[in-house]
Amino acid sequence: MLMISIKDMNKSELHNHAHRLLRECLRPYRIDYNEDTPVSKGKMGKPSLTEHPNIYYNLSHADGIAACIISDNECGIDCEKIREYPKKVMRRVFSEKERTMVETAPEDKKSELFFRLWTLKEAYVKAIGVGISYPMNTVEFSFDSGRIITNIKDCRFRQYIVGNRGFIVSVCEMIERPLL
Repeated sequence: MLMISIKDMNKSELHNHAHRLLRECLRPYRIDYNEDTPVSKGKMGKPSLTEHPNIYYNLSHADGIAACIISDNECGIDCEKIREYPKKVMRRVFSEKERTMVETAPEDKKSELFFRLWTLKEAYVKAIGVGISYPMNTVEFSFDSGRIITNIKDCRFRQYIVGNRGFIVSVCEMIERPLL
C-alpha cells in the first residue's frame, strides 16, 4: 500500500504527518499503530514493527510532501520537492552515465531528472536498510519510454511525478530479501 500526502507544513509537522499516514496504512492489517507500538531498529537504524516481522514499511517527507509504503517485502520510499539541484551531490553519488544524462538534459528538465535519479537511489538504500553510507554511485538508473532501467537485481522500482505540484516520489520493493 502506498500513500502520498501533499501538505504545507513545517518539518516536524511533516514527520508527525508521515506517521499518521503509517497509522492509516496499517489499519487494513488491524494494527493500531501509535507512540506505544513496539518498533525495532535494524543494524543501520531501519525501523520495523517488532510484533509484525512480516510487514515492512518505510516513510519519507520533504518540503510539502509526506509518503508511506507498506509491503510484504523490504521496501524503501523517498520523496522530494523539485528545486535547484546540488551539483556537488551529483558529482559524489551519480555514476558517470547519470551525470552526463543530467548535464545534457534540456535546462528546464535538469532539476527534475536529478531528483528522479536521487529519489530512486534513496528509495533503494532505504529498502536495503543501509542509508546513504552505501556507495550510491554504483547504483545506476536511466529511463526508457516510461520504464525505469537499473543495474540492481531483485528489486521493483516505481516512480510518481506530481508534475503540477513539483514533487517526485520513488519506491523500491525487494523481490528477495538480501543477505547483508
